[in-house]
Amino acid sequence: MRRKRYNNLGNIQNKKTWDHFIRWQRARRTELKDYSYVIPSSRKIDLKFLQSNRSETSITWIGHSTFLIQVNGLNIVTDPVWAMRMGLHNRLTMPGIPIAAIPEIDVVLISHSHYDHLHFRSIRSLKGNPEYLVPEGLAYKFMDKGFYKVREFSWWQEWEYGPVTFSFVPAQHWSKRTPWDTNTSHWGGWVITAENGESTYFVGDSGYFDGFKKIGSRFNLNHVLMPIGAYEPEWFMSLQHVSPEEAVRAFMDVRGRNFIPMHFSTFRLADDTPWEAIVRLEAEWVRQGIEKERLRILKLGETFRPRLTQ
Repeated sequence: MRRKRYNNLGNIQNKKTWDHFIRWQRARRTELKDYSYVIPSSRKIDLKFLQSNRSETSITWIGHSTFLIQVNGLNIVTDPVWAMRMGLHNRLTMPGIPIAAIPEIDVVLISHSHYDHLHFRSIRSLKGNPEYLVPEGLAYKFMDKGFYKVREFSWWQEWEYGPVTFSFVPAQHWSKRTPWDTNTSHWGGWVITAENGESTYFVGDSGYFDGFKKIGSRFNLNHVLMPIGAYEPEWFMSLQHVSPEEAVRAFMDVRGRNFIPMHFSTFRLADDTPWEAIVRLEAEWVRQGIEKERLRILKLGETFRPRLTQ
């Protein structure tokens, strides 16, 4: 039986040939990049707060696209990856919080199937008995691994867990874990809406697309967890990963309040460095004239507590 293949909005195709890949790798060997700069780790990790918090919204960056998000008493983890290697490359930075120190998890959110966003060994090491919310077409991989509390979502579908609503929203990307399953599961982001209406948008992985405006028109977004890395060379990456400048444009499209960058400084997935991503992001932020305090560049393991900034 032929499996369903998924597409982007507008049927945007992110097709790259082997010749494209060889061209990129040849160019890569001619450029010497400085990876000596790494995002610092927080010196004020309040594990006691994270373990006991049952009422306050908090967002803690573990690294790459992995966050611990606490909303209305729920502990939520996004794209859990504590792996120390990705392909041929070692992790550039240690996880902000060891997985053993993470509180019991209620919900795991998966944006798509790529290995830097879905690491089953990390999932198996999480404490608790969570619900796994995954894109359509991905549940069978979880069940093959013995995870049965899994729910599939197509774009714009919602699910309520107590006072919290989870909404699966579009992204412009693709999916693959083996040579035979390209785009056989979907991809997207997640909007987490608390009982009081406060919302957190986990973008996942995406190129710049018109869907950001559609998402901004449907939700009143407070906190936007936006990717800024793995964008270079842009001729190769632009359909699947936003550049820092495009990330700011997308943030303006979704009309968010706070911008928290992610998807950088953890794995060497492309040719940009963590330093370049931050410098370009901050320069574009100033160029657009957005209030400085709305850009929240977290240290690894740092917790953003919106209540303390109001």
